[in-house]
Amino acid sequence: MIDRPEGKPTTRDAAASPGSEHGYLAALKANGLPPRRAIVSAEELRLDLAAEASETLARSELLPGEGSAAARRATYFDTPAQDLVAAGFTLAIRHAPEGDLQIVEAAGAPAGLFALPEWRQPVAGEVPKLDDSTPVRALLGRKAQDLGPVFRLQTRQRCWTLDWEGATIGLVLEQGQVTAGDRSAPLCEIGLVLQQGAPPALFSLARRLDEIAPLRLGVLGEAERGYRLLGPVRNMHKAAPVALTGDMTAAESFRQIAGACLRQFRLNEPLIGRSNPEAVHQARVALRRLRSALSIFKPMLQDDDAGRLNEESRWLAGMLAEARDLDVLRTRCDAEALHARLEPAREAAYGRAEAALASRRARRLMLDLAEYLAIGPWLALPSGAEIRNLAAREFAASALDRFRRKVKKEGRDLAELSDEARHELRKDAKKLRYAAEFFAPLFGEKRRKRRAARFLDALEQLQDRMGALNDLVTAPELIERLGLTDDPEAAALAGSDRDKQALIEAAAEAHDAFVDARRFWR
Repeated sequence: MIDRPEGKPTTRDAAASPGSEHGYLAALKANGLPPRRAIVSAEELRLDLAAEASETLARSELLPGEGSAAARRATYFDTPAQDLVAAGFTLAIRHAPEGDLQIVEAAGAPAGLFALPEWRQPVAGEVPKLDDSTPVRALLGRKAQDLGPVFRLQTRQRCWTLDWEGATIGLVLEQGQVTAGDRSAPLCEIGLVLQQGAPPALFSLARRLDEIAPLRLGVLGEAERGYRLLGPVRNMHKAAPVALTGDMTAAESFRQIAGACLRQFRLNEPLIGRSNPEAVHQARVALRRLRSALSIFKPMLQDDDAGRLNEESRWLAGMLAEARDLDVLRTRCDAEALHARLEPAREAAYGRAEAALASRRARRLMLDLAEYLAIGPWLALPSGAEIRNLAAREFAASALDRFRRKVKKEGRDLAELSDEARHELRKDAKKLRYAAEFFAPLFGEKRRKRRAARFLDALEQLQDRMGALNDLVTAPELIERLGLTDDPEAAALAGSDRDKQALIEAAAEAHDAFVDARRFWR
């Protein structure tokens, strides 16, 4: 959570702010997009940076003086089974010279379940106050007596207030660590809070700061950092179900879906390395899902920025593609000699991937995507107003019908198709699968959930077979590019005509099963 400095003005509606040209916050509210539901925000930005870069930033001319400094300590409480966070709540006691403050947050609770997102009250020491002024006791029942400290935060904050492009923005540079038992994780981040003015200034300032010290979009709050220390070490992050609810509009569901894809990418990005191929794979999955979301919601995104962001995301995914292809090739062969021959190419591919991820172009893409989701021009286009305000469930049903028809039509006479046509079918089947995964939470009735599981299983079978066929078709080109055509082990990876025919038949059977699977949204 980014603290708003005591005594500082809170964010004003941009429509009422002097000098506001577009009324961005008013547009957000008019389109039913409350910031608490969104993964990205028009009012706050969290940015990660390396510890060594923090002093470069603090000494820059952009930040006047030393700023106001303060130490910050907080203790988080939960049961041993983490029942509180499982219910979507956190409980922390923040320690300060002026007194200790208990903060209960409902950021992860179902939207609309509670009127307040946060409860604050003074306490004495490290003993939570469990009365009826917060939902904690009612949520936990007898388990409330098991609450105890689970992790602690200790940081140093430096704060500045900046006038930037007609806006007033609070900047907090925070460094320290989160500790849970004998495990700890460093924290070094910048929080930007729009106190007054139009939201574009927030993103403009972030880009200017990135010119001084490399910054990356932050997606982890302090509570999540702590809870991650309580679980196993993760070497990659798969896509999590998107938190869609039946009262959302199409516009709100797009922001939630695309924001989840952005988050998945950022969680995997720091884990990417030569010894961790799964993080590369999941980062590419996140970018593919993001591009699929842009395609699914294309009727609503009638602006030039959507196309540009799609192409930039394609570029970044492409920079990871060679490393992933070589990892897949490596897993398909057992010969150590071939592994040794592949290793120099793999090292070089990972070097190029890591250089791309470290580039300003990649960092800017993440900021551009966050800005687009929060305040992009698609929110104000009159031509998209009707679709934006559609119920998410109605939009989802129409989109799923559209993509299903396409995959059904493209797969007719699959055995007679060219390799290029089968490749297009594979890509469209993947988009449909992502769309089905995105929208499945909107169709939560028992019978629909069973249908969704069967539909997704049929799609997964089709996608797996089409993927295996694509690997076989593209293997000769990859082997030739790597200069391995003289290696019998490598040549065997290209398969035979009989192997290809068997995969084509299996893919055709999977397509027939997909066509027979009942639609869960109708």
